[in-house]
This record gives sequence, structure tokens and C-alpha cells, in this order.
Amino acid sequence: MKKLFFVFAILLGAQQAGAQQIKAVSADGIMHKTSSSDTVYIINFWATWCMPCVQELPEFNTLYDRYKGKAVKILMVSLDFKDAYPYKLASFWERKRMSPETVWLSDTDPNSFIPKIEDKWQGSIPATLIIKPGTFRKFIEGQIEAKQVAGIVDDVLGH
Repeated sequence: MKKLFFVFAILLGAQQAGAQQIKAVSADGIMHKTSSSDTVYIINFWATWCMPCVQELPEFNTLYDRYKGKAVKILMVSLDFKDAYPYKLASFWERKRMSPETVWLSDTDPNSFIPKIEDKWQGSIPATLIIKPGTFRKFIEGQIEAKQVAGIVDDVLGH
């Protein structure tokens, strides 16, 4: 019985080791994480309970594949409730086979974190911020498609 438990523990540990670590980050931390002036950032705000958010998730895998190796970084920011972090969120992310980095927004007061991210944000999700610090900023509330975002990013990159 001890051997069976030991094997199960090793297999569970190996499975979790392959999964992405989802870190808790504040709004200030998100803006700091996306502040390099030589990179275009695609930052998506979403939640597992938001059906339009979940529907658009494959678009970000498409963008991830398209810009792999280029000066473009995708950051998925979960606005899930605290009880979903980290286990439910990590399990959901793995089931969806998502590639982009994801973080969980640890700030809980929208009146505090929204102005740090985007003054025009009404608070609805999904929402996507495309920035190249110091030169370009576009905020889109609502569902997006990869080709829409790619058109914007390619313009910023000069392609």
C-alpha cells in the first residue's frame, strides 16, 4: 500500500511540474511586467466563468504561435475569484491547453486596479490591451479575433 501511495505521489508531482505556474500579480505588477519599450504586449483580461472570454481563448494560442520568437509577448490576466486560485484556474488552463503565460490578478477592488490599467475601461470582460510602452496603446473591450489583433500588432511592428 505504501508503494502504491508513493507511486501515485510521484505521478501527481510529475503532472503538476509540467503545468504552468500561475502567479498572483497586482495591477502595478502587471504594468511593470509589461514595461519593456522594445516589446509589444498583448494583455487579455478574462475569467473562467465568462463565456465570451472562454470562447476567445483559442485566438490567443493562435497569436502565441504567430509571434513566437518575435518581440511580442502575450499575458493572460485572470480575474477569477479568489476561491478559484490557484488550483481551479491551473486545472482549467491545462484542460484548455493554453500556451501564453497567465497570471491571476490579486487586486480585488476594481475602483483601484482599473485606473492603473486603462482609464477608459468600463470593467467588462473580455478586454484586451495592446501596448508598446512609450509609443502605442490600444484598449479593446469585448471579444476579439486573432486576425484583428495581428493586424494591429503587425502595424506596430512595421510589417
